[in-house]
Amino acid sequence: MPLELENLKYFLGELRPKLENLRQAVDVEGSSEKLRELEKEISSEEFWKDRENSTEVFEKLKKIKKKLENYIELENEFKDLSELAEFCDDEKDVTIFEEMKKTAKDISEKLESQTVAALLNGEHDLNNAILSLHAGAGGTEAQDWVEMLFRMYLRWSEKNKMKATMLDFTEGEETGFKSVSVLVKGENAYGLLKSEAGVHRLVRVSPFDSSGRRHTSFAAAEVIPEIDDKIELVISPDDLRTDVFRASGAGGQHVNKTSSAVRITHIPTGIVVTCQNERSQIQNKETAMKTLKSKLLEIKEREKLEKIEDIKGIQKEIAWGSQIRSYTFMPYTLVKDHRTNTEVGNVSAVMNGEIDCFINSYLKMISAIA
Repeated sequence: MPLELENLKYFLGELRPKLENLRQAVDVEGSSEKLRELEKEISSEEFWKDRENSTEVFEKLKKIKKKLENYIELENEFKDLSELAEFCDDEKDVTIFEEMKKTAKDISEKLESQTVAALLNGEHDLNNAILSLHAGAGGTEAQDWVEMLFRMYLRWSEKNKMKATMLDFTEGEETGFKSVSVLVKGENAYGLLKSEAGVHRLVRVSPFDSSGRRHTSFAAAEVIPEIDDKIELVISPDDLRTDVFRASGAGGQHVNKTSSAVRITHIPTGIVVTCQNERSQIQNKETAMKTLKSKLLEIKEREKLEKIEDIKGIQKEIAWGSQIRSYTFMPYTLVKDHRTNTEVGNVSAVMNGEIDCFINSYLKMISAIA
């Protein structure tokens, strides 16, 4: 027991500088001052005359308050546990010590979660995300790989209490998807999922190969933020071509017997978006248009262009490049992120949505916060 208590104290000592880094990232003093300013603004009689502005202010206040409260609660838990560890009688307080170990683990997990949240300070990080997966080289094997990744992200969304809704899909010839698009709704959805954009490589013995040979397949993930309705983006109607077709479900079954699915092509760039999830053609067109605007805005901002008309073609939008992550099922099991060198041996856990370690490592790598 004495050794275990010393290990606990050492563990808490390692968490202390990380907690201080988080305090600086949250900017407790600055955020507290900003909170007081917003509360003062709300108390003004003029505040209530502009409903749109008041809604924005309330949302901003709520987010700052939540971030502050979460950090202060974590800091207090850490202080209480540190004091308890100093005065704990390791020979008598066996039950209390077990509770202390559990609390230390909880604090560590909260610290990790809040640190990652503090890294998400990009303009669109808080937005919902539109995730699209596309099969690469490998035929049936690659199309099955897209479906496997699709399920992985659905499970990740569930674990993070986010809602994932399929927008569009193109089925594979035998199994899986040639492509599939999903809207992931939840706080920080884009900020977290943006780390998943790139090529994902699969190595396994193919269930579609009767000879039992090992195959390598590729799938590309594209992630863009769902833009706010308030963002104005002018697109000339002459630059759009709209086609309608029948929406189909898995197995080729029709969702309905009318041409409700919508495909919109942005002629100058060749970008094509489709939506067949909604029940009416009008709803599908609205969703497809919103997706198109999100794609165009993301390209415009990424390429630092002054206007939409400056976007020339889609070659940069679908550039594949080298893989960001490899998933090896045979001859050994390993998932490795090639950007951060993060490795996980439990492939089954990863395919069940346990990908936070990859996301967190990537966000820390691209941030000044360690």
